[in-house]
Parts: sequence; structure tokens; C-alpha cells
Amino acid sequence: MKEKSSVIKGNAAFVTARDEAFLDLSLDIEQNSSITSCLKNFSSTETLNAEDKFFCDKCCSLQEAQKRMKIKKPPHILVIHLKRFKYIEQLGRYKKLSYRVVFPVELKLSNTVEDADSEYSLFAVVVHVGSGPNHGHYVSLVKSHNHWLFFDDENVEMIDESAVQTFFGSAQEYSSNTDHGYILFYESLGANNKS
Repeated sequence: MKEKSSVIKGNAAFVTARDEAFLDLSLDIEQNSSITSCLKNFSSTETLNAEDKFFCDKCCSLQEAQKRMKIKKPPHILVIHLKRFKYIEQLGRYKKLSYRVVFPVELKLSNTVEDADSEYSLFAVVVHVGSGPNHGHYVSLVKSHNHWLFFDDENVEMIDESAVQTFFGSAQEYSSNTDHGYILFYESLGANNKS
């Protein structure tokens, strides 16, 4: 998979572009958001200034600039990692973010892809069960032959597709629900996306 990172210098009319290979998209999450809004934030323009200035090879100096990330070549299998663990300075440790993040069964990438829109279908979810980053358990949901299966160690059971929604996360900061979607697997619906 290829990701394109573009930097536009503030006082010059040129663009620096770099292709980078990636295995998954790691997305920052916010409370009561969606994968679509997280992807929009991922590919939004970021201003690089103050201590984050861009080093221009042409000028040999730090410059204010704008940075934007896009997917250059949409993959056949799109893996999305939700950043559910965040370092909290005041606590001096990582905390699990139980935020509610809606991930649809059908996903359309538009602003995130460099060229044409790409459509994907959810086929697996890795779920983190637990209240913190240093303890917990992982279970998975997998779609096979048009049926959703729930895997928990040696236990496997068929579940209804609507049960996938129970793993979006919690609408409130503190909740007894600790089962949250962590890694999402989408398969391309278009033949032109096959690698």
C-alpha cells in the first residue's frame, strides 16, 4: 500500500511529495465520531509552524508549510487501527480511550484517496476487551460466507450483523462496556483496487 505525503512551503510555489509504504492506517479518534470523520482528519491539511517547521532542502532552513496525507494507491485489503490508547501527561501513563467511533459495514473513501473514490466492505474486527492498555483480552468478529462469527479463544458463535454495533465504544466517558473495536479490516468492492 502506498501513502503520499505532500508538503507545500508557505513562501514558495512548489510542492514536496513523498511516497511511503504502509501496512495500516493509524487513526486518531474522538468521542462520538465515525471512521469517516477520522479519515477526513487524517487527510486534512496540517500547518507546520513554530517547533514543527518543515526543513526545506532547497533553502537549507526551517520553513512554515502545509502538510497533507493521501492514499496514492488504494489497497485490496484496508486495515484501520483506531488509536484507543493515549499517553496522558497528568497521569504519567497510557489510558484506554473508550470513545464511541462508528465504523460502517460499507465504507467509501473519498477525501482520503488521491484519485477516484474507493468502496470497501467490513469483514473483520479485532476487539480489545478491558479497561486499560496493560491488561485485557482480544476477541474478533469475522464475516464468513455472509455470516458474522464471534471468536473468543476456543469459543466460536454466530452473531447477527447488528451485534457489530455493540463494539463501537461508549457514548459516555465512564461506562461498564469495555469491549471496543480496535483494528478494522475492509475488503475492496472494486476490481480496479486489486493488487
